[in-house]
Amino acid sequence: MATKHEANTALSDVAARQLANATKTTAQLSTITPRWLVHLLQWLPVEAGIYRLNQVKNPLDVRVACSQRDESELPQTYVDYDEQPREYFLNAVTTILDVHTRISDLYSSPHDQIKEQLRLTIETIKERQEAELINNPDYGLLANVADEQRISTLTGAPTPDDLDDLLTKVWKEPAFFLAHPLAIAAFGRECTRRGVPPPTVSLFGAQFVTWRGIPLVPSDKIAVDGGKTKILLLRVGERRQGVVGLFQPGLAGEQSPGLSVRFMGINRNAIASYLISLYCSLAVLVPDALAVLEDVEIGKYHDYPDTYK
Repeated sequence: MATKHEANTALSDVAARQLANATKTTAQLSTITPRWLVHLLQWLPVEAGIYRLNQVKNPLDVRVACSQRDESELPQTYVDYDEQPREYFLNAVTTILDVHTRISDLYSSPHDQIKEQLRLTIETIKERQEAELINNPDYGLLANVADEQRISTLTGAPTPDDLDDLLTKVWKEPAFFLAHPLAIAAFGRECTRRGVPPPTVSLFGAQFVTWRGIPLVPSDKIAVDGGKTKILLLRVGERRQGVVGLFQPGLAGEQSPGLSVRFMGINRNAIASYLISLYCSLAVLVPDALAVLEDVEIGKYHDYPDTYK
């Protein structure tokens, strides 16, 4: 009769693991996203944190003529400027990171604790930056859509007709749609129902759904409220009179454009502090560079017959 616990004839896995080194990953942060909006904008350096947006006043009053083969009098004209242009001031997304020196001294192998703490904090700040670019009540995209550039869906769900209507609002070199992933999925369902599955395009090594050749760029920073959301359409770039991002160059401790990390010292509790600041803003150079499709329902699905002819 066999005993209840038979003796091992070789070293067990559990015991062997005590002598093995585990491969350790860096800390993973589930809130990190690709932040496509930040990548796709043109970023302009701003002197002294102020960006003044000058515009032509009453552009339709500028007179020109296609002269005939006669001696008719030519029109006289001039281009006036807005005497009170809007000024944008850079906004700061900032925090102070604290790391106990004992932690960084003792537990920084194989991964440096200070570098990892800074990396994860900077990623969080950059996520907040994209959220502010979309939702900030002063300079955010949604707050700066002109009234004539706002339209609503025809039936609730985002259809090809809705996106075509949106394209009429930003018809001068549109760059990309910006939408919540759930809105893009809802648009895909409407295309499938009509038998016009949208093609895809590869950008930055990722695949994007497109409509009329314009990519639908996903961002989870566009809110979904009560089953409804919005879809934005942008033209970008200073030369195109589009949407541009603004940043402060030449910061002390600059790590990337507009982002600085500065060591603040060690207090009497042996805690080292780092000030992390990101300065940015956003400007819509002319009203027709931005439009929004509102009342986009994301919860509509369709039943298809399961029979074949």
